[in-house]
Amino acid sequence: MSPQSHRDDFVLPWIVRRTRLPLLAMRCLGCRAEAATVGEGRFRINANGRLLDVWLLVRCAGCARTSKVAVHERVPVRSLDPARLRAFEANDQALVAHVLLDPAVARRNRFVLDWRGAWRLESSAVEAAWPYRVNVAFLDPVPVRPGRLIAQGLGISRGEVERRIKSDFPLTRTTSTDFSFVVMPAV
Repeated sequence: MSPQSHRDDFVLPWIVRRTRLPLLAMRCLGCRAEAATVGEGRFRINANGRLLDVWLLVRCAGCARTSKVAVHERVPVRSLDPARLRAFEANDQALVAHVLLDPAVARRNRFVLDWRGAWRLESSAVEAAWPYRVNVAFLDPVPVRPGRLIAQGLGISRGEVERRIKSDFPLTRTTSTDFSFVVMPAV
């Protein structure tokens, strides 16, 4: 085995992991604050005959006013899976996260997620022969700019990222999908 093929085979895994649920960037009707939280993660279910409304309750980060994010509106009871309905009734925290991270729910309710301080990069610093590959995996849809993430993970400046990183993936465009890059030696 040649030294070059050994270096090409070395792959360092990085993982982007959620540390908490993100805030919702939405304006409060009471105090005009621009952030809300899911707090304890509770659903409200309202039955109207054979139709159900399901909302995720959110709380203003400024004044603690409670608002509702529509999950299902006027859906027939039988159209919901019984296990999912029980999860709504039990305020299942995995379902809270799933609903909050659903882009269709965000679009329908006109909010975006504020991920500041809600994620971390799990990487390991390894002295490896140059060049080496890094695979970045996202466990949650955390939007990051690859160039900033690489600078943080390697402890280098973004200018140095431009000089030393080779990737087919655009480093300046925000993404939440897995990608990889090659770290070249410092010149």
